[in-house]
Amino acid sequence: MFLGGSRFQRRSPRFFSLAVRRSQSIPAFVVLLLVTTLASNVDAGEIGDQAYRAELIRRATGAGLANTREWHLLLHYRRDFLGGHTSEQDEPGFFLSPDGKTDPQAEIEATLTKFFSDELIGQAKQPVQCAFIARYYWLKEKLSFDDRRLPPQPCERFQNWMEVLNPQSITLIFPSAFMNNAASMFGHTLLRVDQKGQTSQTRILAYTINFMATVPDDEGIMFAFRGIGGGYKGSFSGMPYYLKVKEYRDIENRDIWEYRLNLTDAQVRRMLMHVWEMGNASFDYFFFRENCSYQLLPLLEVANSDWHFTDQFTGWTLPGDTVRLFMAQPGLVGAAVYRPARTTQIRRRYERLSSDERGVLRRVLREPALVRDPAFQQLPIERRALLLDIASDYLRYQSVTDQKREETYKSRDREVLIARSELKVKSDDTPIEPFVTKPDLGHRTSRIGM
Repeated sequence: MFLGGSRFQRRSPRFFSLAVRRSQSIPAFVVLLLVTTLASNVDAGEIGDQAYRAELIRRATGAGLANTREWHLLLHYRRDFLGGHTSEQDEPGFFLSPDGKTDPQAEIEATLTKFFSDELIGQAKQPVQCAFIARYYWLKEKLSFDDRRLPPQPCERFQNWMEVLNPQSITLIFPSAFMNNAASMFGHTLLRVDQKGQTSQTRILAYTINFMATVPDDEGIMFAFRGIGGGYKGSFSGMPYYLKVKEYRDIENRDIWEYRLNLTDAQVRRMLMHVWEMGNASFDYFFFRENCSYQLLPLLEVANSDWHFTDQFTGWTLPGDTVRLFMAQPGLVGAAVYRPARTTQIRRRYERLSSDERGVLRRVLREPALVRDPAFQQLPIERRALLLDIASDYLRYQSVTDQKREETYKSRDREVLIARSELKVKSDDTPIEPFVTKPDLGHRTSRIGM
C-alpha cells in the first residue's frame, strides 16, 4: 500500500534487512515451497479467468444464444439474401469482433471475452460492460454470471444518466409534414422519455430520443441523391422536448401528436439500456427506408422481442404508417394528446373574433400603443385578453419567420405582453381543433383504384 509514496522509501531498507535476518532461520525447502505456492496461485488466478471465459463461451454456444432473436435485435442483424445475417449498424466500433457485422457467433464470443477487460472503448471511452450494457445484462441473465469470477463494472455514468431521465414511460411524438424540407415532407417520429411525477405542464421538460441524418450545409441537389442512396450517416441524439417543440410548433408550424405507449418498467429500462449503447452506433440514412421512423422500431423490439415491427416494412417506412402500426398493436397505445402549431392556434382563435374585433387586432398589430386607447379599454376584459393573446402569438411567429424585421416584431410583442400582464384573467382554454386529420385516422400512404 506504500508503493507510490515516501513511506515505502523510508521503511524499505529496514523491511528488507528484517526479511534477510528472518530468512536465515528458515529452512531452504520451506522458502522454496512458499515461493512455488505463491507462483502457482498467480498462475491459477490467470488460468481461472481464461477457464471461466471458455466456460461462458461454451455454455452460450450450447444454448444457441447467438441464434436467438434477442441477440439479433441487440446487434441489429437482418437475414440477408444468402441465408446469413448482416447488421444494419454501420459503425465499426459497435462490433467487438472483426467479423461481428456478419457473424453473430463471433460477436457473442468477442463480447464475453471483452467483459473480462477494463479496456476503455467507444466514443465515450467506457469499459465494455458499460458501453454495451444491454448486452451485458442480457447475457448475465442467460448465463448467470458469477460476480466473483466476472466482477461487474460500476457504470456510474450510465446510472447518473438514468437518474437524470428518471423514466416512467415512453411517448411516441409525431410532428406533421413540413413541406420546406424533403426529409420531413411525410412527417417525423421521435420518442419522449416521460419522467416519474410528470404532469401535463412539466412533460415539456422531458428528454427525447431522436434519429436523424448529419447533413452538411449547402448540399444543393446532392441532398436528394445522397439522401435516397444512403449517402449520409444517421445517429441517435437526445435533447429536451421543449427545444423540439420550439422547432416543430413555433418555427416550422407543425402540429404535434403525442401517443403514450403502455410499456412496463422492465421494458422501459431494457429499451433505454439499448439507447445508451446507440452512442457507439451509426447507420447509413435512407430517406425512404432506414429513416427516422424505421430506426425507432428496433428500440421498441428490444423492449419486447415479441413485437415484429420492422418486418412490416419492406420498400419504404413512412412516419404515418408507423403510427398506424402501433395503434393496431392491442394495448400498446394509451392516451393521445394534440399540441397545435402556433399558426393553428392563431387561425382558430381568429375565427372566434367578430368582424369589429378583427379590425381592432389588425390595428394593434401595426401599433401596439393602441391598447391604451379608451376604445380598446372599453372592451370586456375577456375579449381584450383574447385579442392580446392572438397578437402576441402572431408577433412571435413573425419574429421567427421574418428575420429582417425580427427586432421590430419583438419590440411590439413586448408592448403587447406588458398590457396583457395587467389583465388578471386566464387565457381562453377552449380546446384547439386541428385543421388536418389525426395521423392514425388518415388514409394510407398508398392505394390502387379506378
